[in-house]
Amino acid sequence: MDAAVRTKLEARLKRIAGQVSGIQRMLEEDRYCVDVLLQIAAVRAALEQTGKLLLGAHVETCVRQAIESGTPRERKAKVEELLDVLARFGSVSAR
Repeated sequence: MDAAVRTKLEARLKRIAGQVSGIQRMLEEDRYCVDVLLQIAAVRAALEQTGKLLLGAHVETCVRQAIESGTPRERKAKVEELLDVLARFGSVSAR
């Protein structure tokens, strides 16, 4: 994985961890439920964006390498893996 992408991912995950800690504090302080729900939605959106960044990096490195230099069997396996990941990630429906 590219060092710049890794750095971005690490920074995003640290920020998300801080958001989750903030949600815990909100619950301990008995904050208004809607405010907590909004923060949960923000964390979910941040995780989704982090996942998209990681997925893009995976396609640009691992998948591209398998397609460019792999055997037909390796290429097929990598494409199937990618489709499974996309289905789990919610980008495409499951086969």
